[in-house]
Amino acid sequence: MSFDKSEAYLRSMRELDSVLEDVDNRIAVMATINCILKTNFPYYYWVGFYQVVDNALLVGPYQGTMGCLHITFDRGVCGAAAREKKTQLVEDVHQFPGHVACDALSRSEIVTPVFNKDGQLIAVFDVDSVELASFDATDQAFIEKIMSRYFGRVA
Repeated sequence: MSFDKSEAYLRSMRELDSVLEDVDNRIAVMATINCILKTNFPYYYWVGFYQVVDNALLVGPYQGTMGCLHITFDRGVCGAAAREKKTQLVEDVHQFPGHVACDALSRSEIVTPVFNKDGQLIAVFDVDSVELASFDATDQAFIEKIMSRYFGRVA
């Protein structure tokens, strides 16, 4: 049986819409997004948010193994997404200049900046996989749509 990413994202969005209908707490929304996406996507190894705090990224909430606690904007895939304010799609993290190895098992990654309704960067959404090239344009389009739906605009 093949895995249909688009259908899984559409199902996830229906679930998110159902459970987050009247929720306006940012942490609760982040935690719920993590839970539903990690449950519905077998290639999601680590999933979570790094919130912008004092011009750096602070972990949480997330699901998976121990994440880096603090990442500056000048380091790694998460830092690049925050600094450039655009999604970073990385097929092989070990080939990414300045990659921060929070977990040696991670091999590919997608990181999307998260903005509030005023256009201010408030976090990045980070997903890691233990497989190379797990993420593609389908993941990017749906993740950006989810982030804009629950937080604000996308870059």
